[in-house]
Amino acid sequence: MSREIIGRYERNEVSPSVEVAKKIADALQVTLDYLAGGSDKANFDKHTLKLIDEIEELEPSVKDKLYFLANAIIRNAKTGKAYSH
Repeated sequence: MSREIIGRYERNEVSPSVEVAKKIADALQVTLDYLAGGSDKANFDKHTLKLIDEIEELEPSVKDKLYFLANAIIRNAKTGKAYSH
């Protein structure tokens, strides 16, 4: 990709195709949604993405238990952080 075309993207003179936008997002290690302004989350590490994929394959009852446990751990961490200040 040339500097000229990147400059045109930055100045909103032209928009990249979806395929090019995906390549840019991959190169910057961000999501396409983030690149398009639809999310404030720049990226997820590969471990997190792998866990999300694995969770999606679980039975609903197992997912519910996992969510319960994750929420308890997150709540505990937030409470500990709040009281440490």
